[in-house]
Amino acid sequence: MVSGKRFSDDSIDERLISGNIKKIRTSKKMTLQDLADRTGLTKGYLSKVERSDKAPPYSTLNKIAGALSVEVTTLFNSTAGPVHDGTIVFGRKKDDKLVRESSDLAGYDYTVLGAGKPGRNMEPFLIYAPFSLQKMYEHEGEEFFYVLEGRLEFHYGETKYTMEAGDHVYFDSRIPHSGFSLGDTKAKLLVVIYFYKRNRQ
Repeated sequence: MVSGKRFSDDSIDERLISGNIKKIRTSKKMTLQDLADRTGLTKGYLSKVERSDKAPPYSTLNKIAGALSVEVTTLFNSTAGPVHDGTIVFGRKKDDKLVRESSDLAGYDYTVLGAGKPGRNMEPFLIYAPFSLQKMYEHEGEEFFYVLEGRLEFHYGETKYTMEAGDHVYFDSRIPHSGFSLGDTKAKLLVVIYFYKRNRQ
């Protein structure tokens, strides 16, 4: 059990995410092996994701969404999401859904922001960093972190930074990066990922 900050019960049913991945994949007549080839993930891992009650890390979901040629927010299947007309998305805090971390699939607690905007190049969300370094992430694009609450040890390549509320960092996300919370409560971050291009197929 992870100690520290407690969250409300206003969280997403992560089985919806797993189910949507399988539903979209099969609707496109893609096999698990096809999806594995497009994502670089193993067939066994993807099978585990589709059968899991927990969502994988956001970076993995984005990779899967790209391979399925859908926006990553499509995987969340939110019926009470933000109001949008294709050019603007307006969301309210009460509609935000938390995706909890999974020790099985090593991720972060996070909330997707700006869901529903078609053709977007940025992925904004809130994350609550774990208390230990889970893994290093690397993907195409650029990324921005702003620490809203708490303290974070941020790893970027071979360099480590201690970040506090108000600190921020903008970096090339092709360099391995990750971080974890320092202290007794999880660090809360505003994160924005920008993608140079969408590898939609």
